[in-house]
Amino acid sequence: MMISEKMNESLNKQINEELYSSYLYLSMSAYFEATNFHGMAVWMKHQADEEYQHAMKILGYVNDVGGRVKLGAIKEPKFEWTNPKEVFAESKEHEIFITKCIHGLAKQAETEDDYATRNFLSWFIDEQVEEIASVTEIVDRFEFIEDNKSALFLLDRELARRGQTH
Repeated sequence: MMISEKMNESLNKQINEELYSSYLYLSMSAYFEATNFHGMAVWMKHQADEEYQHAMKILGYVNDVGGRVKLGAIKEPKFEWTNPKEVFAESKEHEIFITKCIHGLAKQAETEDDYATRNFLSWFIDEQVEEIASVTEIVDRFEFIEDNKSALFLLDRELARRGQTH
């Protein structure tokens, strides 16, 4: 095995975190569907798909370096929120948490002189910058629009375009 048992275990934990993230965003998408915010549902569904792909990327890496993937139970995500703003604020907090997890993995790789894993994690470090910036922009928009229902409608419509090619 090209990675330590401890690193293997930490990467398996991160696979679980990424799968939970996917599950959480899928729950958020379902909430938006149930509350007729279909554009926000689309945005969160894309987010769920992206997080699933992150898990698969780590899973592939663990296999590539001779580690062993061990999947654990995924905790049940929250499914009820007060309003769309709360959902996106929670999404931002979750991305901050995931960023801390990725940074912890990078620090562990550096401590273990595991340069291959540290290099692999660089993509995730960059990705987390984008993730936080993207959701922060939406949270800021909620602050700006406050209780303006027309603006909320327009934001929902705009978020529906995520993933569309122009």
